[in-house]
Amino acid sequence: MEYGRITNVSKPVSRIVQGTIMLKVEDKEQGFQLLDDALAAGITAFDTGRSYGNNELLFGEWVASRGVRDQVMVLGKGAHPSGGKDRRVNAIDIQDDIDTSLKTFGFDHIDLYILHRDNEETPVGEIVEVLDRNHKAGKIGGYGGSNWTHHRVREANEYAAANGLTPFVASSPNLSLAVWKQPPWAGCVSIAGPDNVDARQWYADNDIAVLPWSSLAGGMMTGRFRRDNLDSFTEYLDLNSIEAYATEDNFRKVDRLEELAKHRDSTIPRVALAYVFDQPMNIFPLAAPRSAEQIADNAEALKLKLSPEEIAWLELRTDERPF
Repeated sequence: MEYGRITNVSKPVSRIVQGTIMLKVEDKEQGFQLLDDALAAGITAFDTGRSYGNNELLFGEWVASRGVRDQVMVLGKGAHPSGGKDRRVNAIDIQDDIDTSLKTFGFDHIDLYILHRDNEETPVGEIVEVLDRNHKAGKIGGYGGSNWTHHRVREANEYAAANGLTPFVASSPNLSLAVWKQPPWAGCVSIAGPDNVDARQWYADNDIAVLPWSSLAGGMMTGRFRRDNLDSFTEYLDLNSIEAYATEDNFRKVDRLEELAKHRDSTIPRVALAYVFDQPMNIFPLAAPRSAEQIADNAEALKLKLSPEEIAWLELRTDERPF
């Protein structure tokens, strides 16, 4: 496993961040075993969220039962639409979510706290000030935004600099070899594809940690979805991925992933994840493997370094095969 650093987070952060959305009360022991497997593989960073059912309660129980709070880096997320409110990015709801999460986890602090959505009608000053207060109170370490544009992150950090406050240190947009034709959920932001070169460069230039979600495009970049089998899927998440990612360009990318995987004696998802790891940013992809085997496969992607020529070919920027 490789590790990196995120500003205002005291612990090293594993380059792979294990998701916990799969934790269910009815399958608690199975979920705990998956977290054990992730930790045994060297994954010390775990992605949680107020909107992910009972995952905060169960994750807190797992941490307590294993005595591993000092080992794990907890990514908490709040301010997601809920309770009939579609706009919860404001000081009152942010504070309520932080306090509720801490109580639910049974923790005295959250290592990295990210707002699950943005509301551009809320001035950045109100948002930065409530996060800064919680940082200085020791309730949260570093903080940032998920599904925020880099323009809003920059605006927030300009406000922080002008007022002597702690800046955003992390952002969690979508980033994948796949480029969506429409967001899979309302309010989502992606930095994938040629239209977002400036965003990726800004993150690289400003030392903002990037924690991309859905780096395998909901399964599109694993080879599960093919041009001739789309009618066979019926589950909500599969249909959602098809609606978002089933384009001819993305199928061409899967074709090339398959060719390159064979050439490199690897797998399609491993090469697709290696593509994300090889982006020139301080990057920590969020992943949700469901087995020890998938955890190990993701870890192998860290060892698979792609050349600039291979990346250009995968991105369809050239038709010249690099092998």
